[in-house]
This record gives sequence, C-alpha cells and structure tokens, in this order.
Amino acid sequence: MKRRDALTGLALGLNSSSAIAGHLFNNSTKELRADLVVIGGGLGGCAAALSALRSGLHVILCEETDWLGGQLTSQGVPPDEHKWIERHGCTKSYRSFRNSVREYYKKNYNLTARARDRALLNPGNGSVSRLCGEPKVYLKCIESLFVEYLNKKKLILLKNTIAKSAQLERDEIISIEVENQLTGDSLILNGRFFVDSTELGDLLPITRCEHLIGTEGKEATGELHMPERASEKNQQAFTMCFAIEHRTGENHTIAKPDNYNFWKEFIPKMTPPWPGKLLDFKYTHPSTGVAKILGFNPEGPHKFGIINLWKYRRIIAKENFNNQSGMRDLSLINWPQNDYLLGNLTGVNRVERKKHIQQSKELSKSLLYWLQTDAPRSDGKTGWPGLRLRKDVFDTVDGMAKYPYVRESARIKALTTIREQDCGRENRALALGSDQSKVRSKQYHDSVGIGHYQIDLHPTTEGDNYIDFPALPFELPLGALIPVRINNLIAGSKNIGSTHVTNGCYRLHPVEWNIGEVAGNLAANCIKENLHPKGIRNDPKRLNDFQKLLINNGVENRWAEEVYKT
Repeated sequence: MKRRDALTGLALGLNSSSAIAGHLFNNSTKELRADLVVIGGGLGGCAAALSALRSGLHVILCEETDWLGGQLTSQGVPPDEHKWIERHGCTKSYRSFRNSVREYYKKNYNLTARARDRALLNPGNGSVSRLCGEPKVYLKCIESLFVEYLNKKKLILLKNTIAKSAQLERDEIISIEVENQLTGDSLILNGRFFVDSTELGDLLPITRCEHLIGTEGKEATGELHMPERASEKNQQAFTMCFAIEHRTGENHTIAKPDNYNFWKEFIPKMTPPWPGKLLDFKYTHPSTGVAKILGFNPEGPHKFGIINLWKYRRIIAKENFNNQSGMRDLSLINWPQNDYLLGNLTGVNRVERKKHIQQSKELSKSLLYWLQTDAPRSDGKTGWPGLRLRKDVFDTVDGMAKYPYVRESARIKALTTIREQDCGRENRALALGSDQSKVRSKQYHDSVGIGHYQIDLHPTTEGDNYIDFPALPFELPLGALIPVRINNLIAGSKNIGSTHVTNGCYRLHPVEWNIGEVAGNLAANCIKENLHPKGIRNDPKRLNDFQKLLINNGVENRWAEEVYKT
C-alpha cells in the first residue's frame, strides 16, 4: 500500500464517526446519555475512553479539534519518555500502542531493509524520543483502537466540540452542555461519571470544582524549587509547533510576518536573565542556568552548539527509507525560540485564548522566517532559504499545529497533592535527611501507576526562567485523580493533584495515558460497586481489589528493583 493511500484508508473508520456526530448535533434530539462522558480527546481522554469501553461501559468522547491524540498529534510533540520505556514503566496498553506505530511504518512505508529489521524502529531518529514519528501516523493508530466500539455503537465521538456549562445537584454533575464549534449547535450530555481530559482543565471552572492555576508559592507547598510568590498568572509558556523539510538549492522563504521586527528584537525578561534575544541560538541551559549555544544544520553535521536542533525533534529520517519512497528529512519545531511568553491560555476567556494563540503563531512564523533569512550559519552565511513549511503534516491552512502544545493545566484540589518532596531527588533527600544517591520516591498506599521524567518547567509568563532538575522514578496515587468535593468527576490528564512544580514530571505522554486509563477503569469500577471514587479509594479492601484489577489489565504500580540500580 502506498503511503498516502495507507493514511487515507485507515481514516475512513473514524470519518464515519464525524458523520454520526454531525447528525446528532442537527436532529431534534438535544440530549445524549452514556455511562461515562469524557471531555477532551488527548492521550488521557483516549486512554480513559478505551479502558471504560473495554470494561463494558457506553462512552461519549468529546474532542475540541478534529484529531484525537492531543500532544502526540494535534499539538505535534513526539513522546517524551524515560530510558526504561521499552521494557517497563508504562501500561500494557500504552506499550501496545507504541508497538502499533512501529508496525504501521513497517507495513505501509518503503523502509530500508535495515530499518525494517530494527525491532525498536525510530522513524525520525530524533534524539528527543525513541519513537519520533509523524502526527498522522500516531493519529491513525489511535483511531484504529476505537473502530470496533464505534461500529457497535458503544462509543459516540463528538469532534470539534467544547464544554460550555454544567448542571449540578449538590456535589454531583448531572450533565454537561457542549457546543459544536463548526455549527454552533449544542447538546446536553448526561452521564453517571465525567472525566476531564481537556488540555487546560476546562471542566473544572464550569463544574465549580476546586482547583489551582499557576504557582502556589513556596509558603503553601514548601517545595525547594517553587517560586516564592503565589500567582495564578505565572504559568509555563506554551508553544505553537510546525514542521519543516529542507531542499538544498531551492527558495521557500515565506512572506515576512507582520510582527517579525518585534519578535526579532524581543528579549525575554527572565530571572535568571535570558542571554539575549529569543530568536537566537543562545538560550539558558535548563539544568545549569548557564548560557549555551544550540546548533542547527539541516544539511549535515553542526559545527557549533550542544545539539543539532534539526535532528532533535526530527520525525522522518531519510536514511530509514529507500530511494523509491521519495522521503526527505522532516523536523518538528518545538524549541526555546518559539515558547510564547506574553500571555496564558488557562484562567482567561476564549477571546483572550484566541488572541494569544494567534500571537504565538506569529512567533512561530517569525522563527521560520528568521531561520530562512537571518539565522547565523557556521559557514559565515545567514539563513537557509531551502527550509520549506510542510502544511500537510497538520492539514492546516497556515501550516501550524492544530492546537498549541500546552505544558500546564488547571489542577484539581485533590485528596492527594503530589509535591516535590515526594519525587524530586534533591528535595526528597533533604526531607528525609538522606543521601541523594540512596533516596527513593514516596510510595503511596493507593498507587495506580508509575512514571519518570525530569522535573522540567519551561520559562513562565511572569519571568521565571527554566527549572529543570532530576526526579526519582515516581508513583501515581489514586487520590491525585479524585477531587476533594465533586463526587462523580475524575481528573484524566495534566489536571491531577500535582503542583506547579511536580506538574513538570507528571505531564508527559506515558503518564498522561496512565492517568486516563486509571480514570476509565475507576469509573467502571464505581458503577459496578455503586460507589463514588472516594468509596473505592478510602476502603482498604475495595482499593486493594481495584489495584489488582489494574495490575491484571497491565497497569504497573511499583517500579522494578533494577531501576534503582541503574
């Protein structure tokens, strides 16, 4: 099967769901009902819906864009994972999904014999991940997981749909009103349980669920790396990603963006100081705080800089494909240079969101134009005019990703709040009075998953520079998914009970999937037992039974001993 036909053919099963959704929005029935309503079709939302469906529930899944998969697809971010990911440290279903991506390339692309025989194929050979691939391939592999449930009418999938309001009785959500952004039509979604898997925690304010935004402040959390001042407006930068290829000897320079001169001269106001202009290869090294130079060369080895940004998030490496494929190197641009610092997406209205998203697109276009025209090269020249914006990667008119890459969501006030003292290597050692080399993360009695990543915080909109330091292999407590008050709402994404700091290691792809998978299973278990999530979590026997159920389903809740020896 040719590459284009492969991508188009597999999409047919999900396109039918769009037709179903459109029909539901336009007929006389204004209400739908399901056991579980999942708002947000990112990795957490998909995992929540899938685990609930596999448990026998009827599910409604709403997604704001027309693509499922969130940060992996519509946001254009290859999976950030830990070094043990190929063996353990994620759920069985997440590993199965990863394997399906590799198999998709092997079945449908003209790979070299060497690449095809590689068990751990990395299509882009990008350095950021062991599985750098195209957003559309991730999308097709995610979509394939839901075809049977759509055909059996166990799942209703509503794309281009956002939550608008909620009806509650005391501490119970009765229904969520959603709106189709293309038609303006509304639906009332009734459910027994609701999962918020939106990228920004959009369900929390409309359900009046207690939540936090931005920095809590050091006095509130006691965390070593928490900013001193509490501020809802102090949030991590978001990024509008895009994809480019390079054609030597050709000129694909885009029109000069209207705000190019502003962005070319823009100097972030940071503490510690940013080492110059944003559109430059100098940046603040996240771990050391020292000014470093990043390399960039799409034509070969870079002669200066700590890494070659071209290969950092490269999602297609020409060397993996034979000559008949016609494939070129393809790189996703998600760098310090297009982190947007002039405003937030969380805690603002949709008009304000739209404004900042548009301005962040202007920044990303300015970065591209700078790379094409003014960026310094090691050969003394400036710019690479052969850089070509690949609009087909996201199927958008402007070539930008369908949705901004969001690092920080609103977070529920939960039964358990994960703090740096629980999982940050240095803070944990200080809290326990132990040597950093011997310390382990906190073990939770209600652990329902595991993960690992640096505590990685990008610069914030109120001037905090990078925070990046070692985290320990950590656990996911069930209490972090359960709000303190609302009885039938479950956190299913980056909105769990973390802090501004610990969000930096719990926000990545495999952990988000783990969170969602637990949320879907928890809803099913609550329906079976006729209990709220607190009733499962706070009863030792029921909690133990639920943890066993998760383990039987392939959800790890303790790290293997070998991890602590490497």
